[in-house]
Amino acid sequence: MTRKTGIVWQEIYMWHDTGTHAGVLPAGYPIQPGTHAENPETKRRFKNLLEVSGLYEQLVQIKARKATEEQILRVHVPDYINRLKELSATTGGDAGMLTPFGPGGYDIARLSAGGVIAAMDAVLAGTVDNAYALVRPPGHHAEPDMGKGFCLLANAAIAGRHALEGHGLERIAFVDWDVHHGNGTERIFWEDPRALTISIHQDRNFPPDTGDMRDIGEGAGEGFNINVPLPAGSGVGAYEAVYDRVVLPALRAYRPDLIIVPSGFDAGAHDPLGRMMMHSDGYRSLTRKLLSVADEVCAGRLVMCHEGGYNAPTVPFYGLAVMEELSGIRTDVDDPFLALFAGMAGQELQPHQDEVVRAAEQLLGQIK
Repeated sequence: MTRKTGIVWQEIYMWHDTGTHAGVLPAGYPIQPGTHAENPETKRRFKNLLEVSGLYEQLVQIKARKATEEQILRVHVPDYINRLKELSATTGGDAGMLTPFGPGGYDIARLSAGGVIAAMDAVLAGTVDNAYALVRPPGHHAEPDMGKGFCLLANAAIAGRHALEGHGLERIAFVDWDVHHGNGTERIFWEDPRALTISIHQDRNFPPDTGDMRDIGEGAGEGFNINVPLPAGSGVGAYEAVYDRVVLPALRAYRPDLIIVPSGFDAGAHDPLGRMMMHSDGYRSLTRKLLSVADEVCAGRLVMCHEGGYNAPTVPFYGLAVMEELSGIRTDVDDPFLALFAGMAGQELQPHQDEVVRAAEQLLGQIK
């Protein structure tokens, strides 16, 4: 079935400057500096593959716009935003833990957050059935008072608050499949029962002190935060088990009005910042599952926003698979890495991974 799928892209996203680093370490360490891990290459190649495959022209182009200060301050505290503005107006600086940015970085971050809002607005207006915001810088690690993990503004959370406060939705859900824990989204909605926050991530990868299964929210939000910290080396079998046995039942129990997916592709095999084994058909399968449950609970309203993914040759093929599934349009492009990654030992659900999934299933009873 073909669907009307929106895409948000803006060349200025690629101008976000993370500086010259040795991976994530700034110049000055006893390691030769090179290119920062969060650089434009994976995002640009993703967009380029959409174009050369012929899919991009069949998508609905959604124009990005800057998030307003009112929208941003629904999530972030004024002191943090003022500091970003001051640094952005001069030489740039560091927004927090591992989050460098150059001059003008705050305005690009506003455009990134606004791009996710634009995608969401289009879905809620019925202009498109679903949408993907191919934005940069990423957002799911950013907390109310600080940047973290390459993220300046909490893009998905800002859009989510806009859905609740601006559109009057009653319940929203986040399903974060980035290899790193969605700590920012979790913290922002920690006590808010209007949002179900789900993160499937590599256990204790980043941040190293968050993402435990026992973290379920507090106060009115207790029971509405689900973490599934999978062991390093988990493959498609583990991810599909998490979706079939935890994510989809949670969404059916909660019945959100909108599903937002912070979409990082760093759980893909060979990613330098993750140790998982997902491949393009795995991402295609997870997208299909999300589309099915979205049709079931929220009239198909599904918005994805780009997060991590740092292996430039492979990420575009993961992204293309997702976009093909969202739109229902298959191109003639084959993933040249698929056979290699699908053949890796341990792609099937392993007993120690099943233990984690079984433990996570116990959290479903807490969703009111």
